[in-house]
Amino acid sequence: MKKLLIGNDAIARGAYEAGVTVATAYPGTPSTEIVSSIAQFPGVYAEWAPNEKVAMEVGVGASIAGARTLVAMKHVGVNVAADPLYTFSYTGVNGGLVIISADDPGMHSSQNEQDNRGYGRFAKLPVIEPSDSQEALDYTKLAFDISEQFDTPVMLRLTMRLCHSQTMVETGDKQEVELKPYKKDAAKYVMLPGFARGRHVEVEKRMLKLQEYAETTPLNRMEINDTKLGIITSGVPYQYVKEAFPEASVLKLGLVNPLPKELIKSFAARVEKLVVVEELEPVIEEQVKAMGIDVIGKEQFTLLGEYSAEYLKQKLNGENGAEGFGLEKEVPARPPLLCAGCPHRGVFHVLRKMHLIVAGDIGCYTLGAISPLEGMDTCVCMGASIGTAMGIEKARGAEYAAKTVAVIGDSTFVHSGITGLVDVVYNGGTSTVMILDNDTTAMTGHQDHPATGFTITKQPTKKLDLEKLVRAIGVEHIRVVDPLRIDELEAVLKEELARREPSVIICKRPCVLLDTTPKPTREIYVDTEKCTGCKLCIRVGCTGVSFIDDEKKAQINPGCIACGLCEQVCKFNAIKEVGVQEDAGQSN
Repeated sequence: MKKLLIGNDAIARGAYEAGVTVATAYPGTPSTEIVSSIAQFPGVYAEWAPNEKVAMEVGVGASIAGARTLVAMKHVGVNVAADPLYTFSYTGVNGGLVIISADDPGMHSSQNEQDNRGYGRFAKLPVIEPSDSQEALDYTKLAFDISEQFDTPVMLRLTMRLCHSQTMVETGDKQEVELKPYKKDAAKYVMLPGFARGRHVEVEKRMLKLQEYAETTPLNRMEINDTKLGIITSGVPYQYVKEAFPEASVLKLGLVNPLPKELIKSFAARVEKLVVVEELEPVIEEQVKAMGIDVIGKEQFTLLGEYSAEYLKQKLNGENGAEGFGLEKEVPARPPLLCAGCPHRGVFHVLRKMHLIVAGDIGCYTLGAISPLEGMDTCVCMGASIGTAMGIEKARGAEYAAKTVAVIGDSTFVHSGITGLVDVVYNGGTSTVMILDNDTTAMTGHQDHPATGFTITKQPTKKLDLEKLVRAIGVEHIRVVDPLRIDELEAVLKEELARREPSVIICKRPCVLLDTTPKPTREIYVDTEKCTGCKLCIRVGCTGVSFIDDEKKAQINPGCIACGLCEQVCKFNAIKEVGVQEDAGQSN
């Protein structure tokens, strides 16, 4: 059957057809849809893990138990999962295990654009890279065969463009793959130094076998056309190459670690000019040059962001063209904004107003760093906010501790913020931590997590109580506030910052886009007689309110959900609830 699928859904289908019975992940763009899609297939156990390390460990256990297993995450998630991943490369598999690394050239939704093909080289794993949705399905199935054939976890490297682009896919039937028998084998799976030394020998033997396999696998193929120009490429850039240079000869690499050295030498000998086209790091290029082959690479192309057919034409032929995807350069920018009525907006309005140092984290609330809210000072990685605040305190002393807060979401706190809070309590910190609990993992599409009380398939489960958890860590001062009650939030912040003990403020209000969020029961408007045009209401950055330059007045937009934030910000009582008598229920 033929279907139009995005790359992520094609991978889910490929995993199902390959006989996967366990799939685990932590949601992260651009990988999120993979396991949420797998969860819809019968006979597959799927879960959202608290973080990528746990997801990898669950995958390890499932593989050792004999199940074909898929573990999915975005590129920076592999950093979190690297500890078990590196060691699992030593132990090898029982049931096949494929780890998805969804890279993000161009940083569409990420804090960096690291190239995770490097993990293949460092952890000594085969790395496979598809170039369209059909290959995503086919390569996923093949990856499980390779995993079991060579006793190794396999990395499938994707990029944002493949994950979310649609192409036609021919689907197949599910393979009936029996669980492999579980066998006790301490020498293989218990990585004490004495056992690990022996496993390292096996890893090196495996890489030699994979090197031979790379030369003959259909994953790597030559397309000989005009031999004046030969291009070595992989992944989505292959599509750009075929569009920009349809007459060129191409060596398409589907297995990018290890590289097929003899195949590369053979291809290089057949073309007059050799070019490597790869997004991000010169992973292929440097190895080709190490073979003594003259090749053009990053001296011609950028190390930054995504490529396009137009960009390749410009760089190789000198043709004029945009470096993007054919969009006109004069298209106005649309900066990302928090949704109308987002509970995070009240938090950052107050933080900016109080001129605090704010150690931030990964999530929707990271948008609090940009104009007009401008209420966040740092953001490094998932869970880093609490440790960062602790570091600021220990470096600068009590004066800075009294004006520094850590801001972290509920899902991110569960992911990797808990240990940071343990550190604060254990090592005598006095940090004030704000957990922004909107009851979901909002940034990646509203996935559940342990503190929502539902699994990936919306089945009810034990709900992690954040307040009890924080108290169990040793925090004695815990406040729960509505982040859209800004006067109360400011008062609580002042009290907790004045303490010389750790404290946690849980800012609890559901994401406005959740189905369970109560719908607005009131309507607000601007009293133009009282509006002075001061623009304080605009300063909160909500799309529910805008400014009419001609009239020099604010106005309420159709997208308003009557959250009340602009009412509280307005100092002239110009924003009111329809049907409420003047001056009733207003807060300055």
